[in-house]
Formats: sequence, C-alpha cells, structure tokens
Amino acid sequence: MIEKFSVYVPRLTTKKEKFAPGHRACIGCGEALAVRLACKALGNNMIVVNATGCMEIVASQLPYTTWRTPWIHTLFENTAAVASGIESGLKAMKRKGTGPTQDIVVVAIAGDGGTSDIGLQALSGALERGHNFLYLCFDNEAYMNTGIQRSSATPFGASTTTSPAGKMSTGQFTWKKNMPAIVAAHNIPYLATASPSYPFDLMEKVAKGAATPGPAYIHIYSVCPVGWRCASDLAVKLGRLVVETGIFPLYEVENGKYKMSIEPPQLKPVKDYLKLQGRFRHLSDDTINMIQERVRREYYNLVEKAKNGR
Repeated sequence: MIEKFSVYVPRLTTKKEKFAPGHRACIGCGEALAVRLACKALGNNMIVVNATGCMEIVASQLPYTTWRTPWIHTLFENTAAVASGIESGLKAMKRKGTGPTQDIVVVAIAGDGGTSDIGLQALSGALERGHNFLYLCFDNEAYMNTGIQRSSATPFGASTTTSPAGKMSTGQFTWKKNMPAIVAAHNIPYLATASPSYPFDLMEKVAKGAATPGPAYIHIYSVCPVGWRCASDLAVKLGRLVVETGIFPLYEVENGKYKMSIEPPQLKPVKDYLKLQGRFRHLSDDTINMIQERVRREYYNLVEKAKNGR
C-alpha cells in the first residue's frame, strides 16, 4: 500500500492531552481515539463547540469534564452557527484591540447525525458565508448515543433499531450520503477525509485545516463497536479495512483540486470488512456483490478526479 505522508505537522506542538483520560466512552470506541488525535494536532489555543452526541455525553458529566480547553456544548442543529458566532466575536474583539493577541482556532465538532441530518442547514450557511473555522465530523454511521437509530450516513444494508433487518428488509435501504461531496460543492478552501487508524494522516489534515484561512471540513471515520456489533478490539483494524476496501477513501480537496492520501495497490473485497460486523451479518452474497460493484465504481471515479486534478 502506498502511504503518502509529509513529515511536517505545523500545529503538532503539544504532548498534553486536551481530551483527557477518564471519560466514559465505551470500550474500544474509535471516536474517542479520533478526538484525542485531533486535539493533539490542534495545540493549545482553541475553542471547541460540541454538538449533542456521544463525545458530549461521555466527556461532560457534571461536575467533571474531559476537556482541557475552552468548550461549549450546543444543540444538534446549530453547531456551525455557534462556531460562526464565536469566530465573528473574536474577529470583532481583535478589530477593537480587546481580544487575545494569539490566534485562536475555532473548532466545531459533531457526529454524522448532527452534520448530515439535523445540522446540515447551519453548516451549509456557515460554509457559504466563509467563516474561519474548522468543522470535524466524527462519523459512526448512526445516532449511537440515543439508541443506534439510522442516519443519512448509515451505509446501505446496515441493521439499526430504526432500519432493522428481517424477512422483508435488508436493513438500511438508502446509500450513505456523500457528505464530503456536499461540502466540496460549497467551494471551501480545504476538506479531507481521515481515519484514526492512520493517525499521522489524520493529525496532519487537522493541522492543515486549522491553519487554512476560511472554512475547513474534515470527515473522520469513527468505529462504534456497540452500534456495529463488532469486537471491542477491532477499531484500528476496521479503520484500515474500510480504506483498503475503498469503502471510505482517504483524500483531500484543496481549492477544488482532489488528491488521494492513500492508494491501495489493489482493493480488498468489501466482504472482508462487512463480515466483522454484526450489523451486516444478514446480507446475502448477491447483496454483498452489489455493494462491491458500487464501491469499486465510486472509488475509481474519485481516483480519476484526483488524476485529473479536479
């Protein structure tokens, strides 16, 4: 496998844990790992706006908190709006000479439900207005915190509590919403996909997004052993398999130009990924073959975009 990483991570300046241990995330939570890595890349000067979701719940039980940085909990639907307000406020304070002298990174955090469903309107507006903030979507492919309900980011065929598999159903009947493509249509300066199973790639992208003037968006794959019904020690393995099968390609879009971050010399079969998760165990060979064909088609369309620099 070809892995293209540079050695310079401009904001990776601290070994301190801004997302401290002692939180109440489930055993093997891939999202907690991803948040920790992202915080390491962001350094010391940041304000985090966190939508309702797993990371808000597990990290903020009064009177305790896991966050060692200024942190605001907001609702599912307005994370990007609150981040926009903070960014505008800091800009006004700087203009009046009353704000902090150092640059402050405004970071919005939400899950797939708070991003591709409930928070899409606020996010689209913030991107269109060009606010200078970094948006991190931690995608565990359902509303895991409230009972494993489907979202528009739930993959085709996955069984959830609101798209259960049965005699008359294969589970989720729609295909996963391509949220990075929707963001790319806003023509923002920087967007990327990332997986904590490729930690240096993730940290470099977070640092790059934070350093980019204007809005930046990173879509981060986050394994949920409870919701996906998989072993708790599989987070890193699944985070690699999803890339190696082409289901979740790692790439960047800088000023409209696509660039692959990692290109497997040959894609692994999607069944290698699906068979490790109970949410897909009901799928027939024909359905898996259909998923395989779609994954290959979409993956190579993306590779072609990157080759053409589009």
